[in-house]
Amino acid sequence: MRPIPGGEFIMGTNAPYSFSADGEGPAHTVRLRPFLMDATCVTNEQFNAFVNASGYKTEAERFGWSFVFSGHLPPSEIAKPSRPKVAGSEWWCRVDGATWRHPEGPKTTIKQRWDHPAVQISWRDAVAYAEWAGKRLPTEAEWEFAARGGLTQKPFPWGDELEPAGKHAMNVWQGTFPSRNTRADGHDATAPAKSYKANHYGLYQMTGNVWEWCLDWFEARYYAASPVENPQGPNTGTRRVMRGGSFLCHASYCNRYRTDARSSNTPESSTTNLGFRCVRDFPSDSGAPLTTPSAGVAK
Repeated sequence: MRPIPGGEFIMGTNAPYSFSADGEGPAHTVRLRPFLMDATCVTNEQFNAFVNASGYKTEAERFGWSFVFSGHLPPSEIAKPSRPKVAGSEWWCRVDGATWRHPEGPKTTIKQRWDHPAVQISWRDAVAYAEWAGKRLPTEAEWEFAARGGLTQKPFPWGDELEPAGKHAMNVWQGTFPSRNTRADGHDATAPAKSYKANHYGLYQMTGNVWEWCLDWFEARYYAASPVENPQGPNTGTRRVMRGGSFLCHASYCNRYRTDARSSNTPESSTTNLGFRCVRDFPSDSGAPLTTPSAGVAK
């Protein structure tokens, strides 16, 4: 884990590129206690250790299916009349047997992906891992403060440019989404968790690669009423916050691979581009530790 100093920063954005429906603004002042954060997303190797030690079954395993990007399925599978798709986002297909061990379906494996982020992880799965590890999920404010790496109002952890000096700095889609991925950054799906350069706080891939769950309930209007000190999000909701974008993000429809972008999903949902990382309070912190509200974790 890496020490994150805490302090005051400007959260959110008023930039014209923002998605107002996601509540990315208004930009507002937040002050945070110091904390520790995982340098990378939780990897398949780490999640495997948790499962072996606890016997935990993920929600996708209990449901018997999860969502898979259609571009990672054989054409014969996509063409099946029985293959359910997500209305408005038809590149997502329901696949029986898709789990964290078999991210794209039962014929796929993580044997060559131990150092990649664990995916097909629901919010509740992430909370269960965090509790086992003696950690918790980051609040949305903690996640954004850490992702910025000490920079002020920059869209990326390294600054303003998507590809600084013409070089790829994160794993996102290149080409025409969703039909053609040129893989110019070298990746068709997830990349190893320590790919690319870490930010100033020593954190890898805070943008791109996989979305990351946060502790908070999601509310598009929350920033207008957010407290200044250590905000933890609304008290209730139906969806949890996700941050950072993923390997499927592209400027043509989803430039949410930014430090100030936000999205959400239902807490039982899992996909091939959704993972998480954890944080921990400093033991010497005099403030009360944050807790997981309404976790509802299935053991």
